[in-house]
Amino acid sequence: MTTMERLAVPLDDIPEDRRHVYEAEPLLSARNLGITFGRVVGLDGVSLDLYQGEVLAVIGDNGAGKSTLIKCLTGAYVPETGEIYLAGNQVTFRVPQDARAAGIETVYQQLAVIPALDIASNLYLAREERRKGPLGSVLRMLDKKGMRERAATAVQNLGIQTIQNMGQAVETLSGGQRQSVAVARAAAFGSKVVVLDEPTAALGVKESTSVLNMIKQLRENGLAVILISHNMPHVWEVADRILIQRLGSCAGVITPSSHDMGEGVAIMTGARKLT
Repeated sequence: MTTMERLAVPLDDIPEDRRHVYEAEPLLSARNLGITFGRVVGLDGVSLDLYQGEVLAVIGDNGAGKSTLIKCLTGAYVPETGEIYLAGNQVTFRVPQDARAAGIETVYQQLAVIPALDIASNLYLAREERRKGPLGSVLRMLDKKGMRERAATAVQNLGIQTIQNMGQAVETLSGGQRQSVAVARAAAFGSKVVVLDEPTAALGVKESTSVLNMIKQLRENGLAVILISHNMPHVWEVADRILIQRLGSCAGVITPSSHDMGEGVAIMTGARKLT
C-alpha cells in the first residue's frame, strides 16, 4: 500500500511543514475492524493509519462508532474481525493493560483520577515506584520524593504552567487542571500513542486552550495522538487529518486544509458524500 493510499487524502492537502511526518511507515494501523453487539453493528470494516508525530481526529455523531473504534484499538474491546498493527507488527490486545504495556495510553472523558490523592500519586497510580535497596525491596516503601520529582518533569515537558506543587491534592484543582494531570500521566507512560476522548468537554475557554496547547506539545514531542471530539473548532485547530465515522463505518478522511467545518459536519451527518 502506498503512502497516498494510507493517508486517504492527497498529499497536497497536508501543509508542507507537516509532510515529513508521513515519510515513515504508520506507527499504528487497523485493517477492516468489525464488531457487533447482538444485532447492533458497532464497527463495519473500519481501517485507519496513525503516524508518529501526528494528531488524527475522529469525529462522528452519537452512535457512529467513535468510542467503539478507540476501545478496539486500546484493548477494552476485542474486535471480531480485522487486524491491528503496531510498529509494523500485528498485535492483539485482550485487555487495556496489554495496550498500555505496548505504549498506548488512553485518557477517557470520565477522568480516572483520585481526588483525595496528590498530583504525583495520581500520575503514578498503579505504577508506584519503590525506594531503592532494602527499604523498597523488604519494607516496600514508596519513593515518594522521586515520584514527585519525575511528576514535575512530566508536567513541565508539556508546558503546563498552572500546576506547580506535585503534593497538591487533585480535589483542589480546577477541571482544566485535572484534565492536565490525566494528560500528563498519559504522556509520561505512553511511549507511542496517546488517545484522548473528549478532552475539552465541560471546560471553559481558557482551560480548553491549555488542553489544546498540550495536544500540540504531545505532537511536538513525537507522540502519535488520536483525538475524539465533538468540538469542531478544536478539531480544526489541532488535527492533521480527520477520520469521519458514520453508522459504524468510515465515511472518509479529510484535512482542515481540504474541507472546512461545515463540509466536515455535512459528511458526518450524511448530508454530503466525500468525493
